[in-house]
Amino acid sequence: MTGTLLSIKGLTKAYPGVVANDTVSLDIGTGEIHALLGENGAGKSTLVKMIYGLVKPDGGTMQMRGAPFAPPEPRSARAAGVAMVFQHFSLFDALDVSENIALGMENPPPLRDLAARIRTVSEDYGLPLDPYRTVGGLSAGERQRVEIIRCLLQDPKLLIMDEPTSVLTPQEVGILFETLNKLRSEGTSILYISHKLEEIRTLCDTATILRLGKNVGTCDPRETTARQMAEMMVGSELQTPKGTGATPGAAVLDVSGLSLPAPTRFGTALKNVHLRLHMGEVLGIGGVAGNGQDELLAALSGEMRAAPDAIRLKGQDIGHLGPTARRRRGLLAAPEERLGHAAAPDMSLTENALLTGAVREGLTANGFLKWGKARSFAERIIETFDVRTPGPDNAARSLSGGNLQKFVIGREVLQRPEVLVVNQPTWGVDASAAAAIRQALLDLAGNGTAVLVISQDLDELMEVADHFAALNEGRLTDTRRTGDLTIEEIGLMMGGAHDGMGIAHAEA
Repeated sequence: MTGTLLSIKGLTKAYPGVVANDTVSLDIGTGEIHALLGENGAGKSTLVKMIYGLVKPDGGTMQMRGAPFAPPEPRSARAAGVAMVFQHFSLFDALDVSENIALGMENPPPLRDLAARIRTVSEDYGLPLDPYRTVGGLSAGERQRVEIIRCLLQDPKLLIMDEPTSVLTPQEVGILFETLNKLRSEGTSILYISHKLEEIRTLCDTATILRLGKNVGTCDPRETTARQMAEMMVGSELQTPKGTGATPGAAVLDVSGLSLPAPTRFGTALKNVHLRLHMGEVLGIGGVAGNGQDELLAALSGEMRAAPDAIRLKGQDIGHLGPTARRRRGLLAAPEERLGHAAAPDMSLTENALLTGAVREGLTANGFLKWGKARSFAERIIETFDVRTPGPDNAARSLSGGNLQKFVIGREVLQRPEVLVVNQPTWGVDASAAAAIRQALLDLAGNGTAVLVISQDLDELMEVADHFAALNEGRLTDTRRTGDLTIEEIGLMMGGAHDGMGIAHAEA
C-alpha cells in the first residue's frame, strides 16, 4: 500500500496558559503503523482528540485521502473511517460483550446477528471472544479485545491506539502485534501511542516525536535506538536509574496466608498470599490488570482489614489497623488510581499533601492545621520531583496525568517511609519522568526502605526489582531473583503457573 491516508498541516490548539499543539504537521501513510511519541504534556492526547473529533483545532487543516477532514464530533470521525481504542476502557461490567459493543455502534444489528459477527471477526484477527460473556468477568487483555473488535466492526481506515500494551502479558503483546500487522497488510493505517520504546522499534514503520506541543522530528524506529528516541522526546541526555548494590537487611514486612474476599462483585479475592520484604529490598509484583493488584495494595495500606497475624510490620500485627495508624508506624502506600484515590481532584496540591502527610510531616497540632507547613511540604514535592504546575494552590485535576503521578509518588517518598507500597508508579509517565521516579524508589531502598512495586510494566520491574513474583486470580507465585528469570518464565508466572516456578522468598 502506498500514498497518504491522513495529512495534518499546521494544527494548533491552545488552552489558557498553554499551547497544547503548536503548528503540528505530519502525514500518515496508507497501511502504515505510525508511532506518536512525546513526554507527558507534549500534546499527543490533544492531537489525537482533534483527529477523532473530540476537540476542535484553533488553526491548521487536515485532509483524509486528499479531501478536507474536520470532524465536529467522534460520530463524524467514525463515519470517515477513524476508530480509537482508548487507554481507559469504556465498558459496562454488568453487560455482556455483544451488548457493550452494540452500545458503541450507531445502528447495531440484532444482538444474535451481532454476536455472530463478533465471533467471526475476532477469530479472523486472532482475538477470540465469547460474545455472551459478562464483561465484569473478563481479564484486562480480554477487555481490550472487546474495544478492538468494536473498532474493527467499523472497518476503519485509521485505527488510533493509546498505550495498548499496558495491560497485557508478553504473550498477549505478541498476539496483539500479529493482529496489527495483519491490519497493516490489509491497508489499515494505525496511529500508535506508547511509552514502551522497544515495542515501537519492533512494530512501527515511522515515529513522530512531539515536544512542548511541537513536532521536533520523525525517525525510522527500526534504525533508531530507544535511548535516542527518548532523548529526542526530552531534548536532553536521558539518565539511567542506578541502584546502590546494597545487600538487603532484616525482614520488615511479613505477609502470611493473607486471604480476603473480593471487595466488589467484579473485584478479585486474595487467596493465601505469602511474601516477605526486607530492609533495602525492592520486590516487584507483576500481573495482568485485574488479578488482585488493587486488593493487595488495599490490604497492605489498611483500606481493607486482614485476619490476625496475616500482616506483620517489624514483628507486630498490623492487620487490624487503618491507613493512618499504619502510616504512623512507617508503612506508606500510593495506589494506582491517582485522580480520585491517591488525590482528591478538586483539592489543591497543598491540601492533597496534607491528606497523607499530616502524621509523618507534623502538619497538625492540637486539632489545628498548619497551613504554612503544609504549603511548604507541597512546594518541596513540586521542586524535588519537577512537577509542572503554576504552584501548590492549583487543584490536582489541573495537572496532566504524568505530573500528578510525580506529585503522588513524591509525596510518599519524601515522608521517609520504612515500607513503601506503590501500584503502577510510572503509569502514563514519559521516559524522563519514569526514570526519575524509578531512581527515587532505588534511592529509598538504598537508604534502607523496603519497597514493594506492583506494576504491569515488566521492563520497569526488571530494572528496579531485586526479586519478582506474579499475581494471578488473587494468588501470588513464589518469589524469584529477577536476574534468574526469562521473559517467557515471567509470562508463565503471570498466566497462572504457580507450581514449580520458583523458590520461597525466605530461601531467596
